[in-house]
Amino acid sequence: MNAKVSIKPLDIVVIVLAVAVIAVASISVYDKKNAAPEVVITGQDGEWIYPLKEDRRVEVSGPIGITVVGIHDGKVCIEDSPCPNKTCVAAGGISEPGQWVACLPNQVFVRVEGSSNDKQIDAGVY
Repeated sequence: MNAKVSIKPLDIVVIVLAVAVIAVASISVYDKKNAAPEVVITGQDGEWIYPLKEDRRVEVSGPIGITVVGIHDGKVCIEDSPCPNKTCVAAGGISEPGQWVACLPNQVFVRVEGSSNDKQIDAGVY
C-alpha cells in the first residue's frame, strides 16, 4: 500500500510556531545571564536557593554536624562548622557569580549563581 503524505501550508505554520514556542521557553528557563545573584547551598539533605540580597542564617546538616551559612549585606559565608580545621570559616564571604566555598568534611557546598552587576575582570583571567 502506497500512502501519500501531503503537507499543507497550515501544517508548516503550526510546526514553525511550535518550534518558536519551544525555543523561547527554553531560552527563558535556561538563560541565567540576567538573573539576580542567588545563593545555592547543597548539603546531605538536599539543595536550597536563596536570594543574595536578603539577609538570613541557614543551618545545614552534614555527616559530622551542623554547618551555619550566613547571608549578610550581599555576601554569603560559612559562619561556623563542626569540621576540625575551620578552613571553610576562614575562607570568608563570597558575592560574585561563580565563586564558591565548601566545608568538605561536612559535605556542604555553597556557591553564587546569576549575573554580576560588576563587569570587572577578575585576577584569575589575567
